[in-house]
Amino acid sequence: MNTTPFPRLLGDIGGTNARFAWLSRPGAALSDVRSYRCAEHPTLEAAIRQYLHEQGGENPAACALGIANPVDGDQVRMTNHHWAFSIRELRQGLGLQRLEVLNDFTALALALPALPAQELQQLGGRSVSEAERIRPHAPLALLGAGTGLGVSGLLPAAGGQFLPLAGEGGHATLPACDDEEDAVLRLLRQEFGHVSAERALSGPGLSNLAWAAARLRGAVAERLEPAAVIEGARAGDADCQRAVGWFCAFLGSVAGNLALTLGAQGGVYIGGGIAPRLLPELRASRFRERFEGKGRFAPFLAPIPCWVIDSPVSPALLGAARALEQ
Repeated sequence: MNTTPFPRLLGDIGGTNARFAWLSRPGAALSDVRSYRCAEHPTLEAAIRQYLHEQGGENPAACALGIANPVDGDQVRMTNHHWAFSIRELRQGLGLQRLEVLNDFTALALALPALPAQELQQLGGRSVSEAERIRPHAPLALLGAGTGLGVSGLLPAAGGQFLPLAGEGGHATLPACDDEEDAVLRLLRQEFGHVSAERALSGPGLSNLAWAAARLRGAVAERLEPAAVIEGARAGDADCQRAVGWFCAFLGSVAGNLALTLGAQGGVYIGGGIAPRLLPELRASRFRERFEGKGRFAPFLAPIPCWVIDSPVSPALLGAARALEQ
């Protein structure tokens, strides 16, 4: 029997934003959802204390935090931000009876079975009713681009349960599928050495791709903000349009690789903040062509549905709540 006490503080900590929510009692809905810019707070504990002050000053008994970072032992040092902390010291400093810290995409994976149909935008694959979306014996794959690239999944376990994966697949090597992508990766290798999937499939990755587009046509390249790349593409800027096209194609390739690796016949979920903003471009892009374009295994991938998670509130907060139930 789970004896984790209430109330509970829940967090989804990315490289750019820290989102928090409150769970007051068993069966209650998440409340007091707020978001803070990480750069505006010196430490994670400082951001939490501001939230608790604004939330009303009540101290939580337990807390679960999904964080965009590997979690291996007591010390956590974020890859895409400067925050670093000891889990033990954070628990003691906040006076918590229990603190769970897990990778943010592991937390998001835990939320997948509970996502409502209206928060999922399908990109190809078989038609799936809400009742049959979660198949108890079929793995689910998850990836998503934001400040970085998160990768996770759910594997079926006994009793109709699922086990979440905790990995760093966003740092696997990015594949090229044609001569143009070879040229893009050549430029990125000159810039970064190893070109991980995250170097293209993230906010900074969009900036990298627009920079590469300008370099390939011999222009002096500047680094655009990710939002400016999307806005430029929609305004007709050729470099930005090529960058967004490459982004969608690379995302399809990486998603297809993940589906093959996990045997994800239950579907592929795409989280993060970028894909929901690019839904029209993804639907019109080579995403699905690249997802299925795996030679002899195209028939295996063709029926697998892909969904973009488009939620008003970070579903990783729900996953963090579920982590405290385990």
